[in-house]
Amino acid sequence: MKNKLLFTAALSSLIFYCAAQNAPSNPANPFHTLLWKISGNNLNKPSYLFGTMHILCADDAQLSDGLKTVIKDCDEIYFEIDVSDMKAMMNSLKYLRMNDETKLSDLLNADDYAKVKNYFAKHNSLLPFSMLERFKPLLISSMIEEQDLSCSKTDGMEMEILKESRNYADKKINGLETVEFQARLFDSIPYQKQAKDLVTYIDSATEYSKMTDTLVQVYKQQDLNKIDELTRKGDITVSNYLELLLYGRNKNWIKQMKSLLPEKSFLFAVGAAHLPGNEGVIELLRKNGYTVTPVKN
Repeated sequence: MKNKLLFTAALSSLIFYCAAQNAPSNPANPFHTLLWKISGNNLNKPSYLFGTMHILCADDAQLSDGLKTVIKDCDEIYFEIDVSDMKAMMNSLKYLRMNDETKLSDLLNADDYAKVKNYFAKHNSLLPFSMLERFKPLLISSMIEEQDLSCSKTDGMEMEILKESRNYADKKINGLETVEFQARLFDSIPYQKQAKDLVTYIDSATEYSKMTDTLVQVYKQQDLNKIDELTRKGDITVSNYLELLLYGRNKNWIKQMKSLLPEKSFLFAVGAAHLPGNEGVIELLRKNGYTVTPVKN
C-alpha cells in the first residue's frame, strides 16, 4: 500500500479531528520547535524527542540541519512503529479489514451507504470502493485526508528520518508499538461509530480540508501550543477514547523510555500531537525527573 504508515496516520488524524473538548490545556510554552533534548536524571548521554506529522506534501517533509545532526549522533531511533520492518508492513495488510466479515453496508442505512459510495465514485484518485467495503472506516477517513492535501506527491516525516538514517550503516531502528497493537486500537472503537464518523467526514469534506491545511501550516510553524489547541477543538467528540488513543499510549511510551534512556542516546520520533499538554510526552518526562529543553529546529 502506498502509505506505509496507514494505521499510524489514521490514529494521528483521529486524535486531531476527534479529540474531546475538555482535554487538559498545554502548559505555557513560548518555543516554536518540534525537537527537544532529554537530559538529567543521571543520564550519561542526552536523547531527543521529535514531533512528526505522518502525512505531508513531499516538499514540506524536510529535515533541519539540527535534526540531521541528532540522527547522525544518536545510537538508535524509535518511531511509533518500526517503519524499517518491511515484512511487518506487508503483514499489516491483514489488519486493514474489519473482523467477522463485517462490511460497510452492514453499518450504514441505505442513504448513507450510497453517499459514501458516490463520494468514492467521484474521486478517481482514491482506491476503488469495492476494495474498501471491508476496511475499518477510520482508515478510509485517513485515506480521504491524504487526498485533501494540495499536492500530487505526499510523504511523512518518519520516512524522511528513515532515509537519512540509512546514511549510517549501524543506525538501529525500532518501534514503541507494533502494527498489530495499533490495528487493535481501531477494533476498540465500535465499527458503527467509525462508519457514522466517515459519513460526517464526507458531509463536511470542505471544512475538514481547511482544517487539514491549517494543521499543516501550524506544523510547519512548529507551534506545539497551537497543535494542542487545534486537537482540543476537534469537532467530532470521542472523549471516551482519548485515554485509549492518546494519553494511555503516552504513558506506555514513558515506561519504555525510562527503561531505555540509561543505556544509549535515542531519537524518539512520534506524532506531534503526543508532545504537548499536561499528559503529553514532554510533561510526563519532566514529571519523571528528566530535563526536557527545546532545541532550535
